[in-house]
Amino acid sequence: MDDYPLIEDHGLIGDLQTAALVTTEATIDWFCCPRFDSPSVFGALLDRRKGGHCTVRPAVGTYTTKQLYHPDTAVLVTRFMTEDGAGEVVDFMPVTGRTATDRHRIVRMLRCVRGSMTFEGEIAPRFDYGRKPHQVHLTEHGALFTSEDLTLAVHAVREPQDERLASTLTADDKDVRFSLTLRAGQQRGIVMESAPDGPPQEVRLEEFQRLFDETVGFWRSWLGQSTYTGRWREAVERSAVTLKLMTYAPTGALVAAPTAGLPEQLGGERNWDYRFTWIRDASFSVYALLGLGFKEEAAAFIDWLHDRVKQDAGQGNGSGPLNIMYRVDGTADLVEETLDHWEGYRGSAPVRIGNGAATQLQLDIYGEALDSIYFAHEHGMHLDHGGWTALHTLLDWLVDHWDQPGEGLWETRGGRKDFTYGRVMSWVAFDRALRIAYDDGRPAAGGRWVDARDEIYAQVLDRGWDPKKQAFVQHYGDDVLDSALLRMSTVGFIMPDDPMWKSTLDAMENELVSDSLVYRYNPEASPDGLRGSEGTFSLCTFMYVDALARAGRIDTARLVLEKMLTYANHLGLYSEEIDLTGRQLGNFPQAFTHLALIDAAITLDSMLREHR
Repeated sequence: MDDYPLIEDHGLIGDLQTAALVTTEATIDWFCCPRFDSPSVFGALLDRRKGGHCTVRPAVGTYTTKQLYHPDTAVLVTRFMTEDGAGEVVDFMPVTGRTATDRHRIVRMLRCVRGSMTFEGEIAPRFDYGRKPHQVHLTEHGALFTSEDLTLAVHAVREPQDERLASTLTADDKDVRFSLTLRAGQQRGIVMESAPDGPPQEVRLEEFQRLFDETVGFWRSWLGQSTYTGRWREAVERSAVTLKLMTYAPTGALVAAPTAGLPEQLGGERNWDYRFTWIRDASFSVYALLGLGFKEEAAAFIDWLHDRVKQDAGQGNGSGPLNIMYRVDGTADLVEETLDHWEGYRGSAPVRIGNGAATQLQLDIYGEALDSIYFAHEHGMHLDHGGWTALHTLLDWLVDHWDQPGEGLWETRGGRKDFTYGRVMSWVAFDRALRIAYDDGRPAAGGRWVDARDEIYAQVLDRGWDPKKQAFVQHYGDDVLDSALLRMSTVGFIMPDDPMWKSTLDAMENELVSDSLVYRYNPEASPDGLRGSEGTFSLCTFMYVDALARAGRIDTARLVLEKMLTYANHLGLYSEEIDLTGRQLGNFPQAFTHLALIDAAITLDSMLREHR
């Protein structure tokens, strides 16, 4: 299993409707088409033999590689160094726009920058997670892969005086291979295009360069809108670009990650599909995006969230009027199944697609939804009458249902419990709804909402607090700690200088923090219905930084943040978790982690300015 690249040995490219992962060896081993949540075309990340890939490498056996992003863009550069020369593979996807389309392009520019280099490549798609067969047709200008549901064209880049690239193409019944020799200063390559209008076409260098220049220009123009000028600008701006890459432009929905099935423990069963949009991401993304000045992206996500509230608020499905997650187009068909023909990343089976947690009862999502709607409201993004009416219906449901067990933020599968975090966020839901109603003079069930808010507050202080532990605990009747509760001071449920909160931070530091890295909870003390363990959760580490900063523990917060930044990969990207060796685990890159990084940096910057 050692021939799998490390999870962190990848970069991300995308066109705002789907994305691809590229290894430090310039292999595309993950690409779903035509959307983030569509079946894979290249899936070697989860099965190196059956998943499919697109490789490019020097023909010589010995070389070294380096990888970087073209400055201030999502254009990925993989550099190869050999004794005969140095070359580059420049990967990017031209941005598609806001209209959903099946047509997506991956551009692979091959450059020789010193000496000479012969590149060898293999294009080996495996459609529908390797379940659908396909045919290969070589043409004068490239190749065409045709399956039942999707066609992939490979366009050759050449000039009239070139020897035709097609002369170096060879094909068997599934794959195409090519070889290309370049001298210093020369540039050629391929363009892979899904759902093409016709057969492969000759792409001239002028057009090739235009695609590159337009893509670089788009990303630099977009990133130029950032208002962040703090101490951690490089990490924050790379996180912003990564989040933009994971946003589905037609709806504004943000996927939790562009991957599925990457394990939280090697060889374990905690292998989930994250290519969907979680309601709770709303609170994090709206805060982070508006905090950086990206109002258009925040508004798009708020519109997506408003649509979910309007469409689902009165429909109750046994687990509440809202699902915890949706597909990027807002539909809720997330039936979970396993890909039993795939071995999984380094043997980590089962590989799951879809997500069975979609219909869990997680009461915290209502607070997160209302928190983000209120924050957007403060920035001039107001609900229309239909939106307020739907929100009113949602809050009326929550009045009658907040005081019941649920599965909790971490989507445990060990049965419903009275999670303290769910209660805290239900308090947030009523608090924010009341504020909007008072600000705008909206009709509201004010008395019922106030009573529910105050009852929740009293209950959490009574049952969510463990006097022996001197801490707020994961769920009532137990003494297990939960780093989700790091958000209690962030959302204003408790003041950051309250003695109860300070002692909770102390307890978490003793039990959940390991050399600045933070665990979600202890699964041995609080069984979650799944076998195995997991690494520290990167989201929680950044939440810890935020909580420490708000509590005035500035020096500690800064040290934790600086340490955490060393765990990013070579490009500044984070997956879900970090194991004891410092390697990354779980789906990659994870939006939650990058959102929390931005929040922590903004909060800590603010606190450092105040404490000068």
